[in-house]
Amino acid sequence: MKKLKHEKELVKLAVDMVMAIAEKKGVVKFDATDSSKDKVEYVYRLLVHDKVLQPLVKGQVDQPSMKHKLACWMQKQLPDEHPLKM
Repeated sequence: MKKLKHEKELVKLAVDMVMAIAEKKGVVKFDATDSSKDKVEYVYRLLVHDKVLQPLVKGQVDQPSMKHKLACWMQKQLPDEHPLKM
C-alpha cells in the first residue's frame, strides 16, 4: 500500500464530508470528544454498508488500511483541478 501524497488531508476531508451527510440524515450524532480513530472507523463502515466502498479483506481491517481506503475514495470524488488531487 503506497501512501498518497496528501493522504492525511484527504482522510480528514472524507471524514468531515461523510459525517456532515450522516448527521444531516439523522443517522448519527458525533460529539466533539469523539476520537478521530472512531470517526474514521465509523465513516469507513458506513461507506461499506452503503456499498460505496468495497470492504477490506478480513484480517487487514486496521486504521492505516481504512484511512488509505478513505483517502483513495476521496481523491476519486474530487474534481481534476482540486489541489489535493495533484
